[in-house]
Amino acid sequence: MAATGKSMSLIVTKGTLDWAYPPFILATTAASMGLEVSMFFTFYGLTLLRKKLDLRVTTLGNAAMEMPMMGMHMAMPNLMGAMPGMESLTTTMMKNLIKKKGVASIEELRDLAVEAEIRMIGCQMTLDLFEYQPGDLIDGIELAGAATYIETATKSDINLFI
Repeated sequence: MAATGKSMSLIVTKGTLDWAYPPFILATTAASMGLEVSMFFTFYGLTLLRKKLDLRVTTLGNAAMEMPMMGMHMAMPNLMGAMPGMESLTTTMMKNLIKKKGVASIEELRDLAVEAEIRMIGCQMTLDLFEYQPGDLIDGIELAGAATYIETATKSDINLFI
């Protein structure tokens, strides 16, 4: 059991670069504070457990996205996301910003999660649905279904859906 006796579970449903940060930052922070942490990766979130990550940023559906440029914050209108090359441009901009600001990569945060013994569960149904193989995913994770998450969540002090 965790040092604090408290626990947290997260459902991770998104697999883009920008949506990968919140669950890993929250999980590793909670683990460093002594909480027992469990992460359930389902649907597009399952891609965050793949051995090789090629995460992208999309501006589509993200009206709040602003990037620091030329001394101000520039909004990325949804229409721009439909233009060819915009996904690559926004991904490059985000990766450069992450590097410039010294923010850990998702791979580094995921390694910290493994080191902190965070329980990472890949959704078996999603694995089957998207025709991934267990060998596509990092070592040391569990494969289980929704019932396993529900069992964990009902015992957790904090439950987050990301």
